[in-house]
Amino acid sequence: MSKGKLLVVDDEENLRSSLQAILRDEGYQTDAVSSGEACLEKLKKNKYDTIFLDIWLPGKDGIAILKEIRSRRPSQYVIIISGHGTIETAVQATKLGAFDFIEKPLSLEKVMLVLRHAFKQKNLEDENRTLKNFIRRETMMIGSSVPMKALRQQIEYAAPTEGRILIYGENGTGKELVATLLHLNSPRKNQPFVEVNCAAIPDDLIESELFGSVKGAYTGATESRKGKFELADRGTLFLDEVGDMSLKTQAKVLRVLEEQRFHPVGSNQAIEVDVRVIAATNKNLEQEIEKENFRLDLFFRLNVIPFEVPPLRERKEDIPELVDHFMTGFCRRYGKPKKRVRSQAMAKLESHHWPGNVRELKNTIERLAIMVPGKVVTLSDLPSSMMKPSRGAKQGKSLNWQEAREKFERQFLVDQLVENRGNISRTAAAIGMERTHLHRKLKTYDIKVK
Repeated sequence: MSKGKLLVVDDEENLRSSLQAILRDEGYQTDAVSSGEACLEKLKKNKYDTIFLDIWLPGKDGIAILKEIRSRRPSQYVIIISGHGTIETAVQATKLGAFDFIEKPLSLEKVMLVLRHAFKQKNLEDENRTLKNFIRRETMMIGSSVPMKALRQQIEYAAPTEGRILIYGENGTGKELVATLLHLNSPRKNQPFVEVNCAAIPDDLIESELFGSVKGAYTGATESRKGKFELADRGTLFLDEVGDMSLKTQAKVLRVLEEQRFHPVGSNQAIEVDVRVIAATNKNLEQEIEKENFRLDLFFRLNVIPFEVPPLRERKEDIPELVDHFMTGFCRRYGKPKKRVRSQAMAKLESHHWPGNVRELKNTIERLAIMVPGKVVTLSDLPSSMMKPSRGAKQGKSLNWQEAREKFERQFLVDQLVENRGNISRTAAAIGMERTHLHRKLKTYDIKVK
């Protein structure tokens, strides 16, 4: 297997052929040309990991060719070689983007060392680029519904400020994503983003988790450790499920918000920090205040800018877009061909109540991406739990008799179609209705079957 593809550009035939032979012996696929113009022609049809480029060439010299290479392919790695090297030439080549400069006569050890360094640097840049693309994809807010457009606008307005934000939303709606986007679009974006799940940490450990501790502060504290507030200094601290925090811890967090300083557990020395706090909860904090489970003064400190993340059932028009986004990502991750979701299956996904919100939908699509063998997802591929009539939907208002009857009839027809896998004739026979009459009913209730 080739270690990579290289191009040697030099007008000296002996050097060109010997360097090409050495590189091939080392496991590299190698091409060679004698002029800069031939190099540019090669680049039109081929991609090379690294180019060895001589400075002194017939026609355009190496510096001129380097400029053209950089204009055509800014990320191309180029190693300059020259028999008449000067410091000025090396500096000029480096400023133009050359990775390194090697003088003739070429030393095999020097060539291989520079080449290894070039590949190491290139791999790091490729990994960094891949990671950035992954982060960009994972922090995309998918959906074109009115609630999502409003949420994006709120983020745009609030992110550049220092205002504290309290994010409300059910489990699985994407509160952490909103907090991440607020950080990434703020002046603190290059500083730490630290998350604390207040519901997942026992009461006796939450203080040391937030404020850190010194060695011997409590049983098992064998060394000093930094808390989340200190780790988030100059950045953003995300307090997820803040409604689950004990009253004792709430009092200490309130003090930190007021003073921007705190004492690690077991220490008398205060630590000053500059932290923007974003909090989130799936609870109604005003009700928790009435029950004396949450401090009113802390609520006012956190709730400077309230955000509401809508549940998935209130933005079902976003489901096809979410499905496509998740399916594309999971199929790429697991090396599988992109799967298409048939209209009947998509209709069922849209009609499902999704009590677990976007997280539940994401998990469902991951399962389908892995387990469906073909390129098409049908009704029969969906989880069996989704084949039952949805009982989770809440009535938004009282219905009169006619509305209730129509609601029941529409849901009944959808469920029967699902049970009969979209077959009109079979559905009509199952419910004792003429096929033409069933068609009229489907049209009346805007139920599409393909």
